[in-house]
Amino acid sequence: MRISTTSCLCPFLVCLCFIQRSYGASHHIPTKVPSKNQTKLANGETEVHHRPKRGWIWNQFFVLEEHMGPDAQYVGKLHSNSDKGDGSVRYILSGEGAGTIFIINEETGDIHATKSLDRERKTHYVLHAQALDRNTEEALEPKSEFIIKVQDINDNAPKFPDGPFVATVPEMSEVGTSVLQVTATDADDPTYGNSARIVYSILQGQPYFSVDPKTGIIRTALANMDREAREHYTVVIQAKDMAGQVGGLSGSTTINITLTDVNDNPPTFPQKNYQLYVPESAQVGKPVGKIKANDEDLGVNADIKYSIINSEGANTFSISTDRDTREGIISLKKPLNYERKKTYTLHIEGTNTHVDPRFSYLGSFKDTTTLKITVGDVDEAPIFSMDYYILDVYENAPSGTEVGAVTARDPDSRNSPVRYFLDSKEEGVRYFRIDEGSGLVRTTQPLDREAMPWHNITVMASEVDSPSLFSHVPVTVQVLDVNDNPPEIATDEEVIVCESSRQDHVIQTITAVDKDDFANGQRFSFALPPPVNPNFTLKDNEDSTASIIARRRRFNHLTQELYELPIVVWDGGEPSLSGTSTLTLRVCPCQRHSKVRMCQGEAFLSSAGLSTGALIAILLSIVVLFITLRRSKKEPLIISEEDIRENVVTYDDEGGGEEDTEAFDIIALRNPAAAEELKFRRDVRPETRKHVDPPRSRRSPSMELDEVDVHEFIKQRLVEADMDTSVPPYDSLQTYAYEGQGSPTGSISPLDSPGTQSEQDYNYLDDWGPEFQKLAELYGEAESDVTT
Repeated sequence: MRISTTSCLCPFLVCLCFIQRSYGASHHIPTKVPSKNQTKLANGETEVHHRPKRGWIWNQFFVLEEHMGPDAQYVGKLHSNSDKGDGSVRYILSGEGAGTIFIINEETGDIHATKSLDRERKTHYVLHAQALDRNTEEALEPKSEFIIKVQDINDNAPKFPDGPFVATVPEMSEVGTSVLQVTATDADDPTYGNSARIVYSILQGQPYFSVDPKTGIIRTALANMDREAREHYTVVIQAKDMAGQVGGLSGSTTINITLTDVNDNPPTFPQKNYQLYVPESAQVGKPVGKIKANDEDLGVNADIKYSIINSEGANTFSISTDRDTREGIISLKKPLNYERKKTYTLHIEGTNTHVDPRFSYLGSFKDTTTLKITVGDVDEAPIFSMDYYILDVYENAPSGTEVGAVTARDPDSRNSPVRYFLDSKEEGVRYFRIDEGSGLVRTTQPLDREAMPWHNITVMASEVDSPSLFSHVPVTVQVLDVNDNPPEIATDEEVIVCESSRQDHVIQTITAVDKDDFANGQRFSFALPPPVNPNFTLKDNEDSTASIIARRRRFNHLTQELYELPIVVWDGGEPSLSGTSTLTLRVCPCQRHSKVRMCQGEAFLSSAGLSTGALIAILLSIVVLFITLRRSKKEPLIISEEDIRENVVTYDDEGGGEEDTEAFDIIALRNPAAAEELKFRRDVRPETRKHVDPPRSRRSPSMELDEVDVHEFIKQRLVEADMDTSVPPYDSLQTYAYEGQGSPTGSISPLDSPGTQSEQDYNYLDDWGPEFQKLAELYGEAESDVTT
């Protein structure tokens, strides 16, 4: 059964029909819906039953917004082809607004709107329709969906949501310069009719500005608008819908437009001539006056640079710009003097610092004026003839000696008398005084250049009539030198004399110092005072130095450690002065090449009772004994009972030499005459004697040293001890063994082996340490004496 469509006549328009499932389409395409007589198979095909196919076709409905009539507004009609008009079909409406906004006649299917609708709040409503059998309540048609659209009417005026507006545009802009674009909005439907079609117009602001009717762009409409003449403008723009036709709705907004500044005005001085009074006492570098040029522009466009363009004013005055007030600050470059120049004329120019070339046709952006400065006369303090004074005086001059004079004058035209005085706060006042009327400076006591070569004082001057005004000047007094200080030896340290020093050997070079200045102390002469010194002499090198020379060979710090040497020194002054200085010379053991050893260490050892030779002998004995014990096996003192050797324990100790006072005293082996001689002349080398065979018979203990060799004498004493039966068998004797002439290094005894001279080099003893230095010196001297 097929339902015929019903055309619905709506107010102001004809409703277009459309298929229920394709509403909103531009053409009508019926959509088939499976009915109760059809079954959809699994393969997508539809099995048709013998019941006839049913369906219904809907119109798209429209309802006019803002309907204000007394009756409900007719929307449209629903109709099924199963409806025979006998009332057996019942229509049901559901969805948005069903039953409240929209009602349906269940028998006829007519739909009415019971309320006034607003499209701007809701543009359409989605509803569902059903056709039921009134008796069985079975659905004659499937439930279908349709839309009711709210038709727009022009019920909303254009609005400017962002207004009012603020805008700027540079002054002197060209006509048509864009200022601002405004945009109005309309809530009506822009796709239907002219309800939302807006046109812009200007209500206020002519003839200065205009607006584009379509885009809402505001532009300048008048040329050369001057900010200095008028700065603020109020523009009212209207937006009207319906394309501006009669009956359209409108809205307006306000735009406050401000002209921004450009540099189109030059600076100008209000007057062409100015006058300024400046006292001559004005301080240099301080401001003395102000001047200002006016500029109607703002900000950087009104910045002005001032300058003095004539040389007369520029040499004495300077001008600068105050950034805050834009005033020209006039300052003093040089002191003013009323008596010399009473007036100055300054030509001052003010120029813009930021010039816009677009407005160069308006002329030069600068202006000039004349400033006349009058110098005022004031009572000034005295002025000294010089900025500072340097005076001089000889040292040791008597009190009251003239040093020099200072002068000052009154700069004023009155030329008042001046008095002088010294600054009492300074230290130099106690050395000098000044004549109050003449300014002559004198000494108050003799001066010493060596104590203080320079004196600084301050002289002050004031007018007699105006003592409150005073000036001051620095005065430096140089104390000139006279030769009043004798020279002295430069060093205060002890002079070291090596024990191994030779005759005519230079011990040290000395020089002198003199407290007097270079002119009187540059040349020195040296000499030794009488009587003649037996140990040292002095050589004047004639270059302000002198050399101390040994007069004999070898010194011994045990015999005499300190020597005092007085030296006379003359300077080259006029008159020449001399002084005597005493040097202390300390005798010290030295290494080879005159390298000084530790004098204090040697003194400590000497005080302990051990000489150098004794210490060396002890060290050698310890080393030899240690090596012997390591290399040899322990053996009993008596090898066997049948040992026919006499059991005497011997120690091959050569002793500490002639300086060893703790070891066996070899003097006892000699006759008293020889022993007494050796006690005072240890530096004398024993004479070489002929070899004498040992005697077979017992000899007397008082045998003289010149009759027999010490070696033979020792051997004789050993024989006597061996033959003496009265002593215990294990008595020990301290012997001095004789190494003989076959040793490559000779005997280390200080007595030396007679008749033998070795060519051995003893420099290797230096590598053994300072303990063996004495041996190297002794053997080195021995070889040197033999060579000599």
